[in-house]
Amino acid sequence: MQYKKKIVLHCPNGYKQELDGMVEDFIARGVSFVGVVGKDCSLVEDIIDELVVGDGSDERRYILTSCHEGESVEDAIEFANSLTSEFEGES
Repeated sequence: MQYKKKIVLHCPNGYKQELDGMVEDFIARGVSFVGVVGKDCSLVEDIIDELVVGDGSDERRYILTSCHEGESVEDAIEFANSLTSEFEGES
């Protein structure tokens, strides 16, 4: 599956174990940003961060994340699109 560089995940039911494999796929395919909206989005963001860092031995594993508690998917997309520098571009 091909991904854009920036992704906004809508998680209306919170964390699901399928996310673990998705994050590995994001890393492999060069995703640079993941914003999270929905139930327990702060927890989901923390889990993504832990999965990306792993044991900390590979500094190339990096994805910028953000949590959008109480915000709409549209708000999170607007935030993602506003990122600059290496994160510039549309999500």
